[in-house]
Amino acid sequence: MLKGKKILIGVTGSIAAYKSAFLIRMLVKEGAEVKVIMTEAATDFVTPLTLSTLSGHPVLHRLATDDTWANHVKLGRWADVFLIAPLSCNTLSKMASGLCDNLLLAVYLSATCPVAVAPAMDEDMWLHPSTKANLNKLEQYGNRVIPVERGLLASGLEGEGRMAEPETLVAWLRDFFLTSRQYAGKKVLVTAGPTYEAIDPVRFIGNHSSGKMGIAIAAAFQARGAEVTLLLGPSSEPVPSGIKLQRVICAEDMYRAAIEAFPFHDIAIMAAAVADYTPENPAEQKIKKQDGRMELFLNPTKDILKTLGGIKKAG
Repeated sequence: MLKGKKILIGVTGSIAAYKSAFLIRMLVKEGAEVKVIMTEAATDFVTPLTLSTLSGHPVLHRLATDDTWANHVKLGRWADVFLIAPLSCNTLSKMASGLCDNLLLAVYLSATCPVAVAPAMDEDMWLHPSTKANLNKLEQYGNRVIPVERGLLASGLEGEGRMAEPETLVAWLRDFFLTSRQYAGKKVLVTAGPTYEAIDPVRFIGNHSSGKMGIAIAAAFQARGAEVTLLLGPSSEPVPSGIKLQRVICAEDMYRAAIEAFPFHDIAIMAAAVADYTPENPAEQKIKKQDGRMELFLNPTKDILKTLGGIKKAG
């Protein structure tokens, strides 16, 4: 599965850097071509000579040495995937902020290949809100985050934060190459989120859908090579970059957008929580509170799924 694959490994300053030697050896054994870049801090934990010997390629950790420039753009275009393992808390913060003060970050920011990260840090750092926020940013940028494992940490404590074991990372890479182009050339339409049906300019009938499931489905298709269009109702959830996003508000908006887009897509996934009913006559101005009851007449909304099923192409 990994034979002939070009894999760029990034190593950052973490005690888990010693695992990169085992990872590189396993990848080379499976026939992958592996190149390695390191941060300066990583060289305190494992030597470039060790990783160079195991990978069969020079290991770079400086933007320039003497009169030689490390072509970070070329590296990011050479690889089929760029895996940063371990990813330290420091480098995570820099990646989330777009900082570029070393070779590894320069390669990351200019890489055209998919990027995956395997975090490694102590449990308290791993659980800190800023760490979670930075990881969310990385995922919003389209990067893959490989979950940490639980076990004995460098601090002597036991908990979450251990980098995934080399065997787990190799298995992840096998799965990545198996699925990454599964839907290449396909166009996928996904609906997500709630709809808000106006009662007046400030009130509406809605539901508690967050849109998370539809967004996750859209991201999964994108990760497998599809060109994805997402029709998203009112939702504050982040959407990964690279997904074509179209915002809608009410069921009628969703219906019109879906009908218009459907003929140009190969697959449609209807994950939105579309309202079944909508107010018959929305008021043009805010309805003032009055004594007694207020009657609200509702009409059924159009059935998007049924309509699309009636016009779908053969196959």
